[in-house]
Amino acid sequence: MSRPAEKAALDQWYCIEALQDIAEGTMANRLLGIDLTVSRAADGAITVYAVDRSEPLQATERYGYLWVTLGQPETDVLPIPETDEDDRRVIVCGAISVKASGLRIVENFLDMAHFPFVHTDILGAEPNTEVLHYTTEIRRDVDEVWATNCQFFQPQAALSATGGIMTQYMYRVANPFATILYKTCPNAANRWDVICLFVQPLDPDRCRAHPVMFLIDDVSALTDLIHFQQLIFLQDRIILENQRPRLLPLEPRSEIPTRADASSIAYRRWLKEKGITYGTNVQAA
Repeated sequence: MSRPAEKAALDQWYCIEALQDIAEGTMANRLLGIDLTVSRAADGAITVYAVDRSEPLQATERYGYLWVTLGQPETDVLPIPETDEDDRRVIVCGAISVKASGLRIVENFLDMAHFPFVHTDILGAEPNTEVLHYTTEIRRDVDEVWATNCQFFQPQAALSATGGIMTQYMYRVANPFATILYKTCPNAANRWDVICLFVQPLDPDRCRAHPVMFLIDDVSALTDLIHFQQLIFLQDRIILENQRPRLLPLEPRSEIPTRADASSIAYRRWLKEKGITYGTNVQAA
């Protein structure tokens, strides 16, 4: 499936590759239905070209990743202040391809109701299936969607957790294709573990997900942390690739929400306000 991206989608910053995976030379990439080439020179400088343009794209390095835009963003790459804290470990978890709309992936990331059924005995378990009331809002001052006062009982909230706990969550959608989870840190009271999911839409119904974690955990092995996060996401991928339609429905009455879907409702409303249609069932005007 392919269709041109609208201006609202073009004018975003997108994570397209972990810096550690960009070797000297040239490699192929793709964003919003457009083929890209990523080149690293001998001095480490990275340049990105789109096949339909003669000038290089705007690109920047942030949070261990390469970010590019095909348009003219009004803001810089999303800020994550916690990444400046010296005692946080940066765990780049590898890119995962998914045959689904990138917006579906973001919405799934916001959904707590599936924890007991998809991530059984890790992020949830029966009979603790209720999604307790939480607060959602579109923060106009920063143009982000937030869900706060979220909590869910989890048998193993993190790799370092030694037993089940009632985990506190905050969700933040910082741009249409990038979302951040702040959750209870088992190793440090009054601080949050930070888990990010940066989604790279290859086409409307196909994408790559780039999960990265910024954790307070000086005990767990790096490989174990990566495998733990990959396990969670690969469980999600099975569900995502079987959702129909693959594109995110924005038309009224396409899907019936429940009380637990408050963050999804806010996210879809925000997308419509911004004019985002790439990866949805709405055709751009």
